[in-house]
Amino acid sequence: MLIDRQRLLRRGMDQISAWLPALLMMVFALATWWLVRSAPVIVPPAAGQRPASPDPDYFMRDFSVRVFDPDGSMRSELQGIEGRHFPADDTLEVTQPRMRSYDEDGHPTVSTALRGLSNADGSEIRLYGDARVLRDPITLNSGHATPRLEFRGQFLHALVKLDRVDSDQPVTLLRGDDVFTGDRFDYDRKSGIAHLTGRVRGTLAPRTGAAS
Repeated sequence: MLIDRQRLLRRGMDQISAWLPALLMMVFALATWWLVRSAPVIVPPAAGQRPASPDPDYFMRDFSVRVFDPDGSMRSELQGIEGRHFPADDTLEVTQPRMRSYDEDGHPTVSTALRGLSNADGSEIRLYGDARVLRDPITLNSGHATPRLEFRGQFLHALVKLDRVDSDQPVTLLRGDDVFTGDRFDYDRKSGIAHLTGRVRGTLAPRTGAAS
């Protein structure tokens, strides 16, 4: 009787040993399937696309960027001591920018500041710190002469293509010898109208030839 039990136990151990590799493979396969189902799905970026970095992707020193109209005439020129391009929003940050833009008649307007931020095509620039936009006296095709015009402030926003300048911060406007100040302003070169709002003050210089 004892011999039969030993024989049965030995036979059972032999069968377990024979099936053990198969059982282990099955357990391993189940564990692998569970890991695949539980792992997060990583979607690769589309071909030719990379996540935009908040850091600049290139630098320029003592540079000049020019923008031309379809007819070949220069629309604007942006110069600076140093430029940093940010791919996240395709903007160019400029140290001590100097921008010269031209209207349809070729009259220049010069914008300067301690720091500037321009969009990709140079049609919009934000000026920070001792910002100035200056247009020298000109005579229009109609023969009408316009005096020297200058805007000063710690922040100016220039829209080159629209020929507009605005700011939500205090600005000083100089038109010839006249001086105006306001908390906010908007200027449209095409209409020649400047809107000053908030605490507005003005000083009008006496006109030459006026009666005393």
